[in-house]
Amino acid sequence: MSGLLIPTAYKPILNLKETEIAIKQVKDFFQQNLASELRLRRVTAPLFVRRGLGINDDLNGTEQPVIFKIKDMGGCKAEIVHSLAKWKRMMLADLDINEGYGLYTDMNAIRADEELDNIHSLYVDQWDWERVVTREQRSLEYLKAIVRKIYSVLQRTEFSIYEHYPNIKPELPEEITFIHAEDLQKEYPELTPKQREEQITKKHKAVFIIGIGGILADGKIHDGRAPDYDDWSAPTSKGYKGLNGDILVWNPVLQSSLELSSMGIRVDKESLLRQLELTGNEDRKRYYWHKRLINGEFPLSIGGGIGQSRLCMYYLRKAHIGEIQASIWPDEMIEKCKQNSIPLL
Repeated sequence: MSGLLIPTAYKPILNLKETEIAIKQVKDFFQQNLASELRLRRVTAPLFVRRGLGINDDLNGTEQPVIFKIKDMGGCKAEIVHSLAKWKRMMLADLDINEGYGLYTDMNAIRADEELDNIHSLYVDQWDWERVVTREQRSLEYLKAIVRKIYSVLQRTEFSIYEHYPNIKPELPEEITFIHAEDLQKEYPELTPKQREEQITKKHKAVFIIGIGGILADGKIHDGRAPDYDDWSAPTSKGYKGLNGDILVWNPVLQSSLELSSMGIRVDKESLLRQLELTGNEDRKRYYWHKRLINGEFPLSIGGGIGQSRLCMYYLRKAHIGEIQASIWPDEMIEKCKQNSIPLL
C-alpha cells in the first residue's frame, strides 16, 4: 500500500465500457503485429508445471511459486508458473522450429510474493515469446535489432489506439535509446537502480537497459535475473557484459518509468554452467530441463515477456493496473482508489 501513487486530479479518459473494448483492440493489434514482425507462431501454454523439473522461471530467485498436490497422480506436486522463460525454449526444440522463426503464447501466472501497487499485481499476464537464432546472432547488435523490431510494434499499436481514441495522444519517441547498466551506474552513482531507471527514462522517454543480472563496477547488480535463461555474463566489449535487458517507457499518468518487457539472448551450455557457478546454483544441473540444455537438445534462442496489462495501462493512460485486469487488492487500496476516481475492476 505504501507504493500506491495517486495522480493529481486523475480522471480516466475512457469509461469502463470503452476500456473493455479498447483492451481487446490493444491486445489483438499488438499480438498480430508482434507475430508478423518476429515471425512467431502462437502456441498453447500451461498454467502450471510439475515441480522439480527445473522448467519454471525463478525470476529474482527469491519468489516462491504457488504449489499444490495432484490427487490423481499419487500426490505429486505442481506449481503455478511465474513465467514461461524456460518452457518456451523446450517447445522450440519439441516443435522443431527453424532458425529465424519462433513462437509466442498468452502466459498467465500468479506471483503471490508480489508487493502490490499501481503496476504490480498478484495476477500476471504477458505475451511470452521465443525465437531460434544462429551462433553468429548471439551478439549485442542482434539483440538491439530485435529490440528495435519490438519497438516498432509498440509505435504502431500506439498510433492504432490514437486513431480509435483521438484524445489519447502518442507519447513514444521516434527511436528507443540503448544504455548499458554499467554506464547508467557511472552516470548516476549516488542513485539506486530504480532511481537511475526513473532518470534515464524521464530523459529519453523510451530506453533499453542492457546487462541486467551481472555484477556492476560498484559490486552490485542492477536487478536480479535467474541464472538459467538470459545470458547476462557474456563479455560484449571491454568492461561490458550481458546480452539481455529491459524495455522501459515513461508513463505520463504516473510520471514514472514503466517496464514493459524483460528479454534477452538465452544461455548456451557455456554461459549456463558459468552462471550456475556464479550464483551458487550448480545443483540445478541435475534437473530435467538443465540436462536437456547441457546435452545440446535445445536450439540457441532469444526471447522475452511483454506485459499485456501494463501495455494496455500505458496506451489507455490508466493510473492503476487494476483498471485493466481483475485481481485482488487490499481493502485500503480499493477505498483509496475509489476516493480518487480510479475504478478497479
